[in-house]
Amino acid sequence: MLFNAPIETLPLSKLRQLQNKRLRHQVAKVYEKVPFYRQKFDEIGLKPSDIKGVKDLHKLPFTKKSDLRDHYPFGLFAMPKEEIIRIHASSGTTGKPTIVGYSRNDIAIFTEVVARSLAAAGGEKGMTLQNAYGYGLFTGGLGLHYGAEKLGMTVVPVSGGMTDRQFLLMQDLQSDMICCTPSYAQTLAEELGKRGISKDFLHLKYAVLGAEPWAETIRQCVETGLGVSATNIYGLSEIIGPGVSQEDVEEKGTGSYVWEDHFFPEIVDKDTGEPLPEGEFGVLVFTTLTKEAMPLLRYWTNDITNIYYDHSEKRTHIKMGAIRGRSDDMLIIRGVNLFHTQIEDILKDIEALSANYQLIVSRTSAMDDVEVKVEIADTHKHLSEDGQQEVQGFFSKKIKENIGLSMKINILKTGDIPRSEGGKLSRIVDLRKIK
Repeated sequence: MLFNAPIETLPLSKLRQLQNKRLRHQVAKVYEKVPFYRQKFDEIGLKPSDIKGVKDLHKLPFTKKSDLRDHYPFGLFAMPKEEIIRIHASSGTTGKPTIVGYSRNDIAIFTEVVARSLAAAGGEKGMTLQNAYGYGLFTGGLGLHYGAEKLGMTVVPVSGGMTDRQFLLMQDLQSDMICCTPSYAQTLAEELGKRGISKDFLHLKYAVLGAEPWAETIRQCVETGLGVSATNIYGLSEIIGPGVSQEDVEEKGTGSYVWEDHFFPEIVDKDTGEPLPEGEFGVLVFTTLTKEAMPLLRYWTNDITNIYYDHSEKRTHIKMGAIRGRSDDMLIIRGVNLFHTQIEDILKDIEALSANYQLIVSRTSAMDDVEVKVEIADTHKHLSEDGQQEVQGFFSKKIKENIGLSMKINILKTGDIPRSEGGKLSRIVDLRKIK
C-alpha cells in the first residue's frame, strides 16, 4: 500500500530536482546557523554556493558520531532551544547520550515517513497496532506511535517486555500488527509454542521489526511462530528515528525503500570515504534534506550495506540492502547501542578489577547476551570469594544503571584473558551467527 503515492512514485528526474532544491537550502542554512559547519566549510574553502545539487555531495565534509559528542548537548542545533518541541537521545560511548532535537515540522516529517513505512508493511486504516517498542528517550516507541495514528490505526502503547501482558492484549484486543525488536519477536514466537497457545487464536497479520540487525532465519522463525508477515524498518535517531527506510511486505528480501525525498543516501568506502557506485557495499551515509532542528550533512552511520534502484517495483525511491555489519566496534544488543569503551569507563572506578576485560556476545534462544570477563586487579588477587561476589554485584549494578543492559560478570585470575601478539586485548568476541 502507498501512503503518499505522488511522492513515492515521483519520476526519478523530478525527485532529483526536489532533492537538489532541498539540499541547496539545507547547505545554506547550516552554514548560516551552525558554527560547526561554518568552520568546516571555511577550513576547506567551500562556499554554500558551490553545492548545486546531490552530485556535489562529495565536496561536503562528513559528520561523525564524535562530532555530536563533542558538541553535546545543543551545539549542532540550527534553531534556538526555545523552538525545539521534543528531544530524543541514543546511547553514547562515554555515558552521555547523543541528543537529537525536533522542531514541529520535524515531528510532522517523522510521523509521515513512519506512516509510509507502516503502510508498506501492510498497515491500513482501522487496524490495531500493538507497539512493543520502548517509550521514552528511545525514538522507537513514540515514532511508531505517531506514524500509526497518522495512518489511521488504533495504537496499543504497551511498550517493551511484559510478555504475559503482550499475549493477553494481543488476543483480547485482536491486534493486527506488532512492532518490536527482532529478538523480542523471536521470544514471543517461542513463548507462544511453549505455552501451547495456537497462533490461530491470534489476529496478528504483520510484524514490523527493527533497531537490531537481523537475518532471514529470524524472519522465518517469527513468521512461522506468530503467523505473520515480517518486514524490516530501519532508522537512527541522529537522522530522525525509525522510518528512514522500510521493506515492502510484497517485496520481502529485495531491500528496503529509503524515503529519499527527506534522507539522501550515499555509500562510501570505509577507509577512504570515496563514494562507491550503485550496488557496491560500503558505509551508509545520510544527508537530511528537510530536517530543521538538527540537520546533518553526510552523517557517517557506520552501517555496512549497499543501495540500488529496483525499477521493476512499485516505488521510484532507492532501496538499501540488509545491514551486513558495522564499520566500527559498536554492538547493538536488544536494541541498545553498546561500545566496549562504556565498560572500560565503569571499570576505571572499580579498583578491585583490572583494565583487562573482554565482552563475549552470544545468542541463546532468541535473545542476545553479553558476558563480561574481567581480571581481578593484582592488588586484590587475595580477595575472598565473598569479596569477589560483592565486587561482581557492584559491577553488574553499575552496568545496568549506566548502559541499561543486564550482563553476566565473570571475574578471572590475572592472565586468564588471552592477549594478542601486539599486547592489545581483543575486547569483543561475537559468537552470534547472522546469515
